[in-house]
Amino acid sequence: MRKISILFFCLLFTLYVKGAQRIVSLSGTISEMLCALGLEDQIAGVDITSTYPLSLKQKPKVGHNRNISAEGILALQPTLVLGLSDQSNPKLEEQLKGAGVKMLLFKQELSPEGVKVLLNQVASATGATAKAKLIENQFDLQMKSLKISPVNKKVLFIYARGTGTMMVSGTGTSIEKMIRLAGAKNAVTDFTDFKPLTAESLVAANPDAILLFESGLKSLDGPEGLLKVPGIAQTTAGRNRKIVSMDGELLSGFSLRLPAAIRDLHNKIL
Repeated sequence: MRKISILFFCLLFTLYVKGAQRIVSLSGTISEMLCALGLEDQIAGVDITSTYPLSLKQKPKVGHNRNISAEGILALQPTLVLGLSDQSNPKLEEQLKGAGVKMLLFKQELSPEGVKVLLNQVASATGATAKAKLIENQFDLQMKSLKISPVNKKVLFIYARGTGTMMVSGTGTSIEKMIRLAGAKNAVTDFTDFKPLTAESLVAANPDAILLFESGLKSLDGPEGLLKVPGIAQTTAGRNRKIVSMDGELLSGFSLRLPAAIRDLHNKIL
């Protein structure tokens, strides 16, 4: 055991001397930013929400960001662990601190400005501030190029993992903020966060469009399966078969791809 510990600290010392980093990212949004900053080769591992760029699929996985063990992270011998504060696990933080691993958690603001703030925080933590300015300028240009006109439509987001797990988005969620950025209205405004879907709430909300993650729609066997859920067929969206799906990380991540996500959602709900 003593020999293993000595070898581990020798490795860390070698990495320090060479200026290299071994970064474990616990957020798909952060992983995307690390790649944009030119640090993909320094990523030692990622959580399962880290799906873009596609090359991240080759990286070792440490689990879902809300259910990650310290052992899985430590096995990758990281010099730095990055994550989001609202997805943090206090026990994990304590364990990594006890093992002498540096962990930084960032508060994510779900807005275009918040994307830039997070980018600069990640860049500062990894020594890539010079490139961050160029990326920020590109992001600003992409946001300014968006031509989003208000759409007089109500959109209902359903989080689905088969018919047994179906939740609808109220206010204050990343999805609700995306719907508004895309120029539409969230169909549910009488509660915050997520609540279980009921046929009564569907009819009352009467959305013009129903939005799901691609994986969620697939878990329901596609549009035909969704239309069999009680209440769906009675809504305007159900009658018009206005069912929209998007990649989950693109839709909810508020990453550097936010301009593309806004444009995609806007076009799909027209």
